[in-house]
Amino acid sequence: MTSDGHPESLIEVHDTAEALASAVAGEFLSRLADLQAAGDVPTIGLTGGTIAEAIHREIARLAPESGVDWGAVEFFFGDERYVAADSPDRNAGQARAAFLTEVGVPDHRIHEMPATDSGLSVDEAAAQFSEDVRSHGSGGFDILMLGVGPDGHIASLFPGFPQLEAKDAIAVGVTGSPKPPPERITFTFEALRRSTTVWFLVSGEGKAEAVAKAHAGAPITEIPATGVTGTTETTWFLDRAAASKL
Repeated sequence: MTSDGHPESLIEVHDTAEALASAVAGEFLSRLADLQAAGDVPTIGLTGGTIAEAIHREIARLAPESGVDWGAVEFFFGDERYVAADSPDRNAGQARAAFLTEVGVPDHRIHEMPATDSGLSVDEAAAQFSEDVRSHGSGGFDILMLGVGPDGHIASLFPGFPQLEAKDAIAVGVTGSPKPPPERITFTFEALRRSTTVWFLVSGEGKAEAVAKAHAGAPITEIPATGVTGTTETTWFLDRAAASKL
């Protein structure tokens, strides 16, 4: 058990990023079908990034045989770049293009974070989104997918940034991001930690050091990926390169 009473993390290593993407997509569809068979409307937290996009495209490819009712799945995003709604940089736009539109997820099931078109400051937009999440009544994600940066960041929770300490908040604004664009909105640790199942999706040798430090228990302020585990499951899906320093 972890210090917060969650089960210890599992590690699943695949030979290539392509094999990782196929395995995660298949497992994701199976979990969705099982949750729906139990009468649930699954709530999912998506992530952006290269490996996530590959997984999303695999989901679209495998979806026709899955039996998943895409009208009965709620989708959120762990973080978002605070740019225009039609910017190709937005995680939501990338996910829509890769699989959400193709499989037929209705718009009301896709809960995007605000864009700069709202006219709000990034902090105001984060507060508004937090209220939207509260009104939706989501108690946490059934499955949360997280990428990990070479610096160990997850969502837009970066090493040494004050957002790591956010309390009593669902989402917060980020300014001065070390990765462009400088303004972002991110779910907080408190919100992410309510997830039932957490999947870390990591590929490439450039992430290997961060993966190793996370599994060695590095401080959250140094490697934020250390700070999120699922209440019933945490699995690290890695390719050989990302696992090379474990």
